[in-house]
Amino acid sequence: MIQVPPKNLSKSISKSLGKYQAAIDSEPDFGRRVQLAARRFEQYNRKGNAVFASVKTALNSMCSGARRCMYCEDSAADEVEHHHPKNFYPEYTFVWPNYLYSCGPCNGQKNNRFAVFKRGLVFELTNQPGTPIAGEAVLLHPRTENPLDYLTLDIAGDTFFIQPDPSAPPRAFSRADYTIKILRLNDRDFLPVARREAYESYKCRVEIYRRRRDEGDKAASLESLVRAIRRMQHPTVWYEMRRQRSLIPELTQLFAEVPEALAW
Repeated sequence: MIQVPPKNLSKSISKSLGKYQAAIDSEPDFGRRVQLAARRFEQYNRKGNAVFASVKTALNSMCSGARRCMYCEDSAADEVEHHHPKNFYPEYTFVWPNYLYSCGPCNGQKNNRFAVFKRGLVFELTNQPGTPIAGEAVLLHPRTENPLDYLTLDIAGDTFFIQPDPSAPPRAFSRADYTIKILRLNDRDFLPVARREAYESYKCRVEIYRRRRDEGDKAASLESLVRAIRRMQHPTVWYEMRRQRSLIPELTQLFAEVPEALAW
């Protein structure tokens, strides 16, 4: 899971979202705000609504590959997902930075599950609260932070599991571990398989680039190969290949021969 690139909405779309949110915020009772948030989001987030058509277009442009999920990077993203669930945080229902583009399996796994730190401990929100909840979010947020500051991919061990960074301090480790478990980033057995296949594909593409470069291929043709690599799904694999290159002999050699790939 990488940090997705930033994207701004147009002023008119931002203004419309602001109006949607203001209607919820104006309700004085917290429970009523939660109910209104659910109704209004269902009302607006549907085909034919120009505001959410623009929201989805913007989210799509931020995805890796062909509209890959911002969480698992594998399946097609087709659901606007709230990082902070609207059932607990109605004040974030129509807030642009709270939106992610997710696949159904990831969104279904997460659903309204959410946790915050309370007195240094992970506190899972399980019931509808009667008042707003304070506390730092445990779930990593790929819109506002780089998850790979907390996570690592096991390439050398050949499991291709997403794991917490073992050197991370306890709070950061807890966030990584919670994120992996809540989204089932390893429990869905096809995901490690897909990451391994992506690893081989990335490696082959770099090798093709190296061969064509050494044969004197035109710059435009080489740039086309680079763009293809940048648009592949499972960008976490590519990031980790570069980050772990000194630990894996075949990558050490590959990047020594194609050092420009470190900047792709």
